[in-house]
Amino acid sequence: MLRQGLAEDWSTVGELFTDDEVPFARSLLNSVIVSVPQTLGQLVVCSLAGYGLARVPYRHASKVLYAVVATLMVPTAVTFVPSFVVVSSLGWLSDLRGLIVPGLFSALSVFLFRQYFLDFPLALEEAGRLDGLSRWGVFWRVVVPNSTGFIAAIAVIDFIGSWNQLLWPLIIAQDSSTWTVQVALSSLLTAQNPKITLLFAGAAVSILPVLLVFVLLQRHLVRGVTETGLKG
Repeated sequence: MLRQGLAEDWSTVGELFTDDEVPFARSLLNSVIVSVPQTLGQLVVCSLAGYGLARVPYRHASKVLYAVVATLMVPTAVTFVPSFVVVSSLGWLSDLRGLIVPGLFSALSVFLFRQYFLDFPLALEEAGRLDGLSRWGVFWRVVVPNSTGFIAAIAVIDFIGSWNQLLWPLIIAQDSSTWTVQVALSSLLTAQNPKITLLFAGAAVSILPVLLVFVLLQRHLVRGVTETGLKG
């Protein structure tokens, strides 16, 4: 009976990848294509923004920070209509660019990077300036190499957030060829033909990449949150 149960379980997974109505394998690939560039883009954009707010002398830096933090209080659904209009005008509906580009900025990541860079040792930066590096060179050749643990922690947070997106991909990915894995899972649960067994199998498969990333970088996640000065 155990062997029969295992065989049925594996057959369910096989059925998941051969379902003609839901391109699950393609959806998994799309989620990877969206999540990886989006995570890398957020790391670059948000780290530069956070470093600028923490280190570059600018009299309106605090106002910019308040504006960035204020966006965290705006419900995501409120921005869907203007974002959809922009994406539609660019012709990015049912296009992976429409899923990737709007998510290249994260106010939370900017705030966390800024908090981290405020406590980054100034002596290291000053040593880089004495060696003739510009502010840009100090950031890339001194600050970033000495912040890999924290950057990895932010990467975990950003990747999980990007992978688990549902509402925005549901609006933009109108063609099944651009579905992400979350949209594919939602399509398995319909009022007319709910596929419960496939839904649970798909959920188990879809969580594996996130679990792998978390396991590999979990120590950096704990260390990174500690280094921001935030305590649970």
